[in-house]
Amino acid sequence: MEKIPRLKMPVILDKEEVHRLIVLTDNLKHRAILTMAYSSGLRISEVAHLKVSDIDTGRMTVLVRQGKGKKDRYTILSKKALATLGQYLEAYKPTSWLFPGATPDRPITASSIGCIMRAAKKRAIITKRATMHVLRHSFATHLLEGGTDIRAVQSLLGHRSLRTTIIYLHVSPERLARITSPLDTK
Repeated sequence: MEKIPRLKMPVILDKEEVHRLIVLTDNLKHRAILTMAYSSGLRISEVAHLKVSDIDTGRMTVLVRQGKGKKDRYTILSKKALATLGQYLEAYKPTSWLFPGATPDRPITASSIGCIMRAAKKRAIITKRATMHVLRHSFATHLLEGGTDIRAVQSLLGHRSLRTTIIYLHVSPERLARITSPLDTK
C-alpha cells in the first residue's frame, strides 16, 4: 500500500496577534522590519537584502531581488507599511540597504532579524512557535481568507509551483466558523 504523505500544517498568527506583534514593538527600525515582512510576504533573507531603491511608492510595490531560486519578483506594499516605512526613512535615512546592519554598507543579518522577532513575540505574549517565516505564512493565509485568488498569492510569494501555495488553503478557524454542516441544511 502506497503511503500518503502528511502535510504539516503551518503555524499561522491571527490578525490580532500580528497587530500586537507590530504595535508593541517600540523600536522604529524593528517595527518597520516586522511590518515589511508581514505586509509583503517576505522571507527573512528578502527583508534583510531590501534596498531603498526596491520600494516603489508610486506603484505600491516592493521589488524582491534574487529571492529563492534566484528569481526577481514584485510583491505588494501596503499603505500602513508605507506609513511606517516613511517614519523609519525620515528617522534613520538609510542610503543603500533599507535595513543596514551594524556596518552601514552591509545589510542587517538574518540572525538579528530573528532576535527582533523573538523579542516582539515575547512582548506580544504569543506562545505559538512563531518565527519570521510564520509572518509569511500568515500573509498568505490572510490573503486567501480575504478572497485573493490563489494564483495571485502564488505570484506574490514567488512560488514556482502552485502545489507549494496550496498548503495555505488549510481550513482555518475563521473558515470553519462560516461553514454550515450539511445536516443543518435542508
